[in-house]
Amino acid sequence: MAWHSVYRGDAAVRLNKFLAQSGVCSRREADALIAQGLVRLDGEPVLDAGRKVVPGQSVDLDDAATARLSAFSILLNKPVGYVSGQPEPGKIPAVRLLTADTRVGPGEVPASDLSLPPVGRLDEDSRGLLLLSSDGVVAKAVIGPLSELDKEYRVRVRGEVTAAIVEQLRHGLELDGRALKPAGVFDKGKGRLKFILKEGRNRQIRRMCDLVGLRVIDLQRTRIGPVRLDDLQEGRWRHLTTAERDALIAASTVALPPSNS
Repeated sequence: MAWHSVYRGDAAVRLNKFLAQSGVCSRREADALIAQGLVRLDGEPVLDAGRKVVPGQSVDLDDAATARLSAFSILLNKPVGYVSGQPEPGKIPAVRLLTADTRVGPGEVPASDLSLPPVGRLDEDSRGLLLLSSDGVVAKAVIGPLSELDKEYRVRVRGEVTAAIVEQLRHGLELDGRALKPAGVFDKGKGRLKFILKEGRNRQIRRMCDLVGLRVIDLQRTRIGPVRLDDLQEGRWRHLTTAERDALIAASTVALPPSNS
């Protein structure tokens, strides 16, 4: 089985609702998977979308189900000037780059009407690794409330970088009245910094640098958990591999307590 979970809730819940709440898929997608016999309850196929799962029961998805749900998880090297999410008038969405001419490797080009939300936004003025996916499991692994995946950035700044400033960036800053989690910040010399973050507040790195008198002039995301940008050229994209998807999910749950999913 490609996905397994034990329901640990307090009361029975509809199977399609449980799958949706677990981040696997939408309820409509769950209904379709159930109707095709791709969902099992305590090892037995379920064909009734209204079936309820009770505390302690196990839920499994066949390989065919997860392959279908994860068919469009995209890794894009986003250039500056593209917005990762729903664009305002006059802005260009990053999904416009998903064409046959910019694809690297095998796989279909997603249909223009397919919903591919960003899994961790990257602002218009930043570049680098952007995940776009309709796979709820991937989204939960990367940006779910319990996710501990870190993200790595290469940053160029204008201003004097001192040991005291680096230490301040690592600890002691707050945004919007809330303390930031400790950050990995490393001085690479000549105005170059490496940031490793476990949270993604709005324009966080730029605002952190502003607080210590530095101005960001270039920001590139190079890694999300075990998934790396590597040598993918700017403006190019490829499908997330099965191994990368599995690694993302495994890495996001290593340090987490047992949960419904």
